Amino acid sequence: MALLIYGTINSVILALYAAGFSLCYGISGIANFAHGALYILSGFTAWNLMNAAGLPFYLSAFLSVIITALVGFLFYWVFLLRVRGMPLAELIVTFAAGVGVLELLMWKGFYGMRYSLPIFMRGGMDIGNVGVDYQRLFVLLTGIVLMALLWLFVHHTRIGLAFRAMAQNERTALSVGIESDWIGSLSLAFGSALAAVAAMVVLPLGMMESVIGLEVLIYALAVAIVGGLESTLGMIAGSFIIGFGQVAAARYIGAKWMIIVPLAAIVLVLVVKPSGLFGKYKELEERV
Repeated sequence: MALLIYGTINSVILALYAAGFSLCYGISGIANFAHGALYILSGFTAWNLMNAAGLPFYLSAFLSVIITALVGFLFYWVFLLRVRGMPLAELIVTFAAGVGVLELLMWKGFYGMRYSLPIFMRGGMDIGNVGVDYQRLFVLLTGIVLMALLWLFVHHTRIGLAFRAMAQNERTALSVGIESDWIGSLSLAFGSALAAVAAMVVLPLGMMESVIGLEVLIYALAVAIVGGLESTLGMIAGSFIIGFGQVAAARYIGAKWMIIVPLAAIVLVLVVKPSGLFGKYKELEERV
């Protein structure tokens, strides 16, 4: 029972980590390697709004999501626009920006026990014979609601339909008047906002450190690669495979092995099925 409950919660956390990365790549083809940095930056933004500006946590969290989305939007127009269409250059630019953000946070001294966000709900309950705190149940509920809202957004809104059109066939989308740079900047903004939402609900479970940004990037990459970089269903499946694998490894081998699971999954999938479980890219033997 404990494996099932905590495996599910851990899987939903991984899905929250990867949702923004997967959305951005699926729509615009941009692998945003600054995703983890934006995640932790949003946490420190909320912390500063609470402690420097004296705002309540709920308002600070909301403003942090908006600010992080704006950062992603501006990042596209200031940096990525110059290298758009060159995947390696896009990767280098986003990775360099992410490392720069994390190093800046370290230089400013944002580390230690005092940097943490308050939990949304205190207390807990027993499910069977397993004790679960309300904050983790809130994370689980947030993940389910967010995935449902994302599906409704991309299927029943004008911007969402434009996202789908760009993801399915960029040339056809351009021919009907959908502007690729505008959609690209919006995809980065939405992906950044999703990273911030994940941070607001997951970071209260522990303290904030810059190194968490790198861990989130690794988890998002692992989930996306295992499931398929452009597949939402694959992203969900990948998060459950890695999530349950981590909990099982922690229970039967040791907690220090949890970080090994996503790294091993990346290597294994790239060797056996490079397109991922639900990916649509052609395999090597089909391309030769």
